[in-house]
Amino acid sequence: MTQSPFHIGEQHVQDRVGVRESIEPWARKVIRPFLPDQHRDFYAQLPFVVAAVRDEDDRPWATLLVGPPGFLQSPEARSLRIDARPLPGDALEGSLTAGAEIGLLGIQLETRRRNRVNGRITETGRAGLSFRVDQAFGNCPQYITERQWHHVQVDRTASSAYRRSDLSQHQRAWIESADTMFIASGYRGDAARSGASGMDASHRGGQPGFVRVLGDRRLVFPDYAGNNHFNTIGNLVMDPRIGLLFVDFQRGSLLQISGIASIEWGLPEVAKHPGAQRLIYVDIEAVVQLDAVLPLRWSGPGEKTRSLTLRRRIRESVDVTSFEFAASDGGSLPRFEPGQHLPIELPVDGVPTPIKRTYTLSNDPAEGCYRISVKRLTDGLASRLLHDRLREGDVIGSTPPAGDFVLSCNGRPTVLISAGVGITPMVSMLHGRCPDQSVIFVHGARDGAHHPFAAEVGRVAAEDSMVTTHTAYSRPREEDVLGRDFDTVGRLSGDVVAGLLPTLDADFYLCGSPGFMSDIMAGLIHLGANPVQIHTESFGPAG
Repeated sequence: MTQSPFHIGEQHVQDRVGVRESIEPWARKVIRPFLPDQHRDFYAQLPFVVAAVRDEDDRPWATLLVGPPGFLQSPEARSLRIDARPLPGDALEGSLTAGAEIGLLGIQLETRRRNRVNGRITETGRAGLSFRVDQAFGNCPQYITERQWHHVQVDRTASSAYRRSDLSQHQRAWIESADTMFIASGYRGDAARSGASGMDASHRGGQPGFVRVLGDRRLVFPDYAGNNHFNTIGNLVMDPRIGLLFVDFQRGSLLQISGIASIEWGLPEVAKHPGAQRLIYVDIEAVVQLDAVLPLRWSGPGEKTRSLTLRRRIRESVDVTSFEFAASDGGSLPRFEPGQHLPIELPVDGVPTPIKRTYTLSNDPAEGCYRISVKRLTDGLASRLLHDRLREGDVIGSTPPAGDFVLSCNGRPTVLISAGVGITPMVSMLHGRCPDQSVIFVHGARDGAHHPFAAEVGRVAAEDSMVTTHTAYSRPREEDVLGRDFDTVGRLSGDVVAGLLPTLDADFYLCGSPGFMSDIMAGLIHLGANPVQIHTESFGPAG
């Protein structure tokens, strides 16, 4: 994008928390004014989508639009067709009209994938609507509770809808047991950057009870570390009106709330919510409840959790350790694709439910085990548990590997580019490389002490003439030998990578910090690489 994808509210929040300079270059690469083919295919697989729209009184609401997979179709990259309308009694019934701003969240709970897209409705009909894409981008899988869906016939005699201005006891209990919530927010200003304003649908998740009810017309929920876009928070800074949606996944019911939000930025209240960066209070103005209306039901969280036993710990560098797991029941594990991640659950003393994190798998899929490689973070609860307390023989929970940052075998050279702990998916991709396809493995590290998998990657390259490597150390130690341990001094750049290639007609896979990936992408594109052939992985907080 040639102009900022963020409106002034989002930019204000980014400035406030000190991420503005680092996130802007990266966001211009990954927030697009069209749907990439991967996203177009993703939406066509979904049985529902979260929609955020304003009603006739300008209140934002969130709802679900549902249909059989295929009810969402992208006829071309700048548009999306939705063959569905809000259900009878929905807060947005009659509000999805031509010209209305709309934000969509496509979320696949069974794989924990999600993408966001916003734009404006261009036409409507009895069967559904079409809208023009202004912005589209992916989100990380953190805080998504995995669920499997199935279709049911709706008994209309058991369905009902009613409105009120406060929460009933039943609704309070519903909210306090929820582990998933969807948010509608928006900002209408900044007309010069129409793509950056509009409606937004987002997801929040956590342990059951992460949303606290403070009274029949007030609640509060934590805002955890995320992708630093601050779409929701930036909208609320400019326009505090907010819509919330809670789903009863077992009964197919919806609880819609519209109200006014206020943000608590500092201590001591934020400290009472572990992991929270800030708190959002909501004063409730209107409530809509739809009972047993959805033709979908979902399995409960954790029903497909598999127990894994740690069979080996491997020290990879001064701050990265690998953890190799086997199935506790002695059975085989589902095979994963190189580049996918593993959702895990870690027990915590004094906490009734385990904490959930997602870590990229770093081993060869053919090995029949799961290896995650984790950097220890001083303020990271999960990474400290893994590094300091998990021992061989201990058991954790997991759900099947997921993610679409995977290799494509199409005959072009493969270029794997990483920095820091971003090397983890690249090692798995190296092991699972396509037959008869050349691979160039490029990695940047601080020095030899902070260079995980150096020996492992070196062994693969020594055994396969189709694999070449290049390592850059930004601050090599005296004992690091140029030509033996590393190839160049300094940070990686697009020019360095391009100089290693016989052609830019290659598939590039990037993983590292947003700033690193942004710089590499910009350099490669400037030199003539096809942006469609540059693939990136966005990580949420993995502490």
